[in-house]
Amino acid sequence: MKILVTGAAGFIGYHVCELLLRKNFKVVGLDNINDYYDVNLKYDRLKELGVQKKDAEIFHAKTESTIKKNRFSFYRMNLENREELPQLFKKEKFDLVCNLAAQAGVRYSIKEPNVYVDSNIVGFLNILECCRNHQIKHLVYASSSSVYGLNKQIPFSVEDKVDSPISLYAATKKSNELMAHTYSHLFKIPTTGLRFFTVYGPWGRPDMAPFLFADAISKKKPIKVFNYGEMERDFTYVEDIAEGVFRVLQVNKEEREGSNNYYKLYNIGNNSSVKLLDFIREIEQNLNIKAIKKMLPIQPGDVEKTWANIDDLIKDYDYNPTTSIKEGVKQYIKWFKNYQYN
Repeated sequence: MKILVTGAAGFIGYHVCELLLRKNFKVVGLDNINDYYDVNLKYDRLKELGVQKKDAEIFHAKTESTIKKNRFSFYRMNLENREELPQLFKKEKFDLVCNLAAQAGVRYSIKEPNVYVDSNIVGFLNILECCRNHQIKHLVYASSSSVYGLNKQIPFSVEDKVDSPISLYAATKKSNELMAHTYSHLFKIPTTGLRFFTVYGPWGRPDMAPFLFADAISKKKPIKVFNYGEMERDFTYVEDIAEGVFRVLQVNKEEREGSNNYYKLYNIGNNSSVKLLDFIREIEQNLNIKAIKKMLPIQPGDVEKTWANIDDLIKDYDYNPTTSIKEGVKQYIKWFKNYQYN
């Protein structure tokens, strides 16, 4: 079984690759390694997978892992490339596709809208076309809790209306869901969208709150706490997320055909909401440093509270996130200290 994982140099993509390799799947990673945040972190993730920076820098060339012999290879490529992507599908003959590549960041989408349309919409269309033309057995793709917008009903359910996104990033993710539905309906392609909530853990992105908080607190600099601390998030440890993605990937295509339900959509999170100030407190305790908090109003594109209803994922895949905030933050700060200072 050969699986394409796009966004393989990204935070979640890296962890999904690691898990799939531990499960003895053959994995091909793809990433364009853009400079939205420090590319050295992306290259370091790839190094953990056995791909050296000098090799990963080359576009469209296949690089074999030096430590995952015959089981992991990597291509640097843009999903928007309508010529190279179909050639890759033809050459590699994938069974499954896990599309985790996207231009991330809610606030950045306000500044650079064209980047989001190119990557998240044009790129996703190209993935769908390749799945259509190359008999892919199952496409799993990353959506986002941001599609819920200003939804006040807690916890968020996939049955809720998501017609009012408050950022372009959210709008592109909702577009992905609609596009996947269309291709599942027209071409009988099994697709599953996963609405990720707030994912954290080792190798996390430096533009996300856990990294920003840990970095500032460790340097005894002020941290920005938006909405004056009145924020709650469904924080989910990245290894729990990777396990969920792994379970969903193994869908039985025949069952989808039998039920005539090729399109599925799930929330994937921790099934609880944690106060941002409590999360910060765990970071403080693990760093043994008190945070200097700068209280600020809520930012455009942000919401006060997120909480995933994951009942369907539990029922259909026996998904069970087990990592507590206390343990998850402990493991995150352990990685943070080692990565930052050694």
